[in-house]
Amino acid sequence: MQRFLIAALVLLLAACGRTPLQEQQAYVFGTRVEVIVVSAEAEQGRQAIAAVLREFDRLHRAYHAWQPSELMTLNSAIAEGRPQPVSAELAAFVAEAKQFSKQGDYLFDPGIGQLIRLWGFQADEFKAEIPPAADIAAWLAKKPSIADITVAGNTVSSSNRNVALDFGGYLKGVALDRAAEILRAQGIRNALINIGGNVMALGSKEGRKWRVGIQHPRQPGPLATVELEDGEAIGTSGDYQRFFEVDGKRYAHLLDPRSGYPADHTQAVTVLIPAGRKAGTLSDAASKPIFISGPEGWRAMARKLEIGLVLRVDRDSRIFVTEAFHQRLEFVGQPPPLTVLP
Repeated sequence: MQRFLIAALVLLLAACGRTPLQEQQAYVFGTRVEVIVVSAEAEQGRQAIAAVLREFDRLHRAYHAWQPSELMTLNSAIAEGRPQPVSAELAAFVAEAKQFSKQGDYLFDPGIGQLIRLWGFQADEFKAEIPPAADIAAWLAKKPSIADITVAGNTVSSSNRNVALDFGGYLKGVALDRAAEILRAQGIRNALINIGGNVMALGSKEGRKWRVGIQHPRQPGPLATVELEDGEAIGTSGDYQRFFEVDGKRYAHLLDPRSGYPADHTQAVTVLIPAGRKAGTLSDAASKPIFISGPEGWRAMARKLEIGLVLRVDRDSRIFVTEAFHQRLEFVGQPPPLTVLP
């Protein structure tokens, strides 16, 4: 879904610093993840990274949308019209995702798993096939949404059997917050966590702020870079990684629940979230409704979500950025034409 260029920037920091970096990469949540720790105690750093990656793997396996998991068990119960007892963790995730969805006018809606499957995006590899229009119309007529879900204690039920939960646009952000908790609990104060482009910074690199690059959606390399303060998180929703093409038209995984089709008016939306208990989660969940809102609605949606630092690249590669975010960006090479908005 997202790509950030951080490796080269981090290596540059390592080359001119004295404190050793411990770094490990893995493939989880269907994307590349990277955890970088600054610690004079190498073994402490390695153990902390290992604990983070174990938690990532656990979350991935427990809440996978199309492989055996607790989430799949819940979806089966919903399809059969029966309440399902779930873990306290999953009950909390469903309740939180429901709240985020409501705040974003359900443009980010984890309840549209059937639509995601219809488009072929619940797979590691995509086929270049557009679903039949009649199938999309039939799905729209059923109006499934996470709004149909009820959470009572640790029991989840739905008034609509066509709801199927998919946490693909939410869980990476949750994992960022979990990683920060684990690292801090193990005495790590300086680290960078990257989950497929959702990035959280802890502390700094010997007093120098972590700098990450925002991927250009249509060109190799970064569009711009930004320094992150302690605890800040940044995330991008883009049409340039999970997509297929038919007759020269791009169909990306960012689906608009109102139409049943991929949103095609935007190439990428990047949000920067201030430090806070849910900064990572917001970096993942908030970019989706802003992306799907499109040219007429994205700025109002960002205000509604109280997201002040936003960058949007539209289908014609025009760049729009809020003034607060513009002040923090360093564009790579010649600054591109852009529109700065209050």
